[in-house]
Amino acid sequence: MLRNQTSRALAVAGSLLLSLAATPQDTIVRPPKFDYTMTTLPNGLQVVFLEDHSTPIIHLSMWYHVGSKNEKAGRTGFAHLFEHLMFKGSKNVRADQHPSWITSIGGQANASTDEDATIFWQTVPAQYLPLVLWLEADRLGSLEVSEEKFLSEREVVKEERRMRVDNVPYGGLSEVIFDKAFTTHPYKHQTIGSMKDLEAASIADVRRFYETYYVPNNATLTLVGDFDSKQALTLVQQYFGRIPQGKPVPRDIPKEPKPTAERRFTVEQPWPLPAVVVGYPITNDGHPDAYPLHILAKVLSDGQGSRIYRSMVYEKQLALAAFGDAKLIEHPNLFYAVAVIPQGRSTETALKELTAQVDTMKTTPITAEELNRAKRQFARDYILGRETIQQKALHLAHAVVIHDDIKTADGEFDLFQKVTVEDVQRVARTYFTPESRFLITINPGAARTSAQVGGGVR
Repeated sequence: MLRNQTSRALAVAGSLLLSLAATPQDTIVRPPKFDYTMTTLPNGLQVVFLEDHSTPIIHLSMWYHVGSKNEKAGRTGFAHLFEHLMFKGSKNVRADQHPSWITSIGGQANASTDEDATIFWQTVPAQYLPLVLWLEADRLGSLEVSEEKFLSEREVVKEERRMRVDNVPYGGLSEVIFDKAFTTHPYKHQTIGSMKDLEAASIADVRRFYETYYVPNNATLTLVGDFDSKQALTLVQQYFGRIPQGKPVPRDIPKEPKPTAERRFTVEQPWPLPAVVVGYPITNDGHPDAYPLHILAKVLSDGQGSRIYRSMVYEKQLALAAFGDAKLIEHPNLFYAVAVIPQGRSTETALKELTAQVDTMKTTPITAEELNRAKRQFARDYILGRETIQQKALHLAHAVVIHDDIKTADGEFDLFQKVTVEDVQRVARTYFTPESRFLITINPGAARTSAQVGGGVR
């Protein structure tokens, strides 16, 4: 039965994708809207339900509106540390029993942390809804934050940092970029945290962080799948309603000042080949300019068919790899492009070409075909990204937590399809200004840094 239902779902998605390739841009088939319900408990917990009876499973996610941007200087890595600590036991559940319990009933469970949110999720057979609700409520209401568990998980996080960042060539690239690009906003540091800060953390610091952010009024529960909303709400009220509301969650995050002059940096890192970076501050996710910026980034820097890859790798052979990203998240962030330079090639020449490719977006409009291809790719990703109950929950929770507007879970499709060539050129001119630009040259060697304000690209 499950196989047949999955086949039907894939067939529907396939027909939609074929329509994207076969029909003009203005007749792209829009996927169905979510038929959700949303409520807020007296203690502040936001609850979103979406019934989907296609398969007898449910997906439950808990989003805590806390990420690395909520950390103070000198105390980085706490949000990621709590991703680990939340699995180490509560009043009625032993350490690591939560995920093993989910596995024993044929389900899956995991968690993730980024700059803006920490997410815990599980997908299980539908009859186990009471169990997963009770498990999530128990660790929200009675997590055990002991010094022993803190010290143990701190070592786990430090080892994760070694594996993902310190011992991997170019593993610290994001740290270099964001450390140089930001001066004030905590997006300056990465979610993994620094070794120095992790070592300096105390159990008192950790408990204070937990008491501040892991409270019902900073959480969103999203449930998608084969359940009855009325019965589910009764269970949610039973298990979560008794947890006291926390104090108002602080949102005193410093804003990044607007740059007034181009900044250049030269950095040495123990990597095999040099790299160059050009970047600019951009707006936040959900802002009207975010949608043409997504299109711009796809045309300019996404994949081997992008403009910078074709120019720098294929045509002029100035780089072994070239890529970029418009990092559009809760607060204003960055567009940046990176090129990895082969031995014998000039980093300055590569940096000039990379900057020129970005500047071209201001003077030469993208073609109608580039725009339509980017829109088709977005529509494809949008459709395929809503197939599973986990993906549906992700869209809904992101809209609630990051956009503070659940309607955007459906509304963004139309916003992307309405982007014009003129919109893309307008945002390039708005954000890609010489005075806001930063340029980084990363040379192989020891980890040393120098900086220069002004000077331009020679």
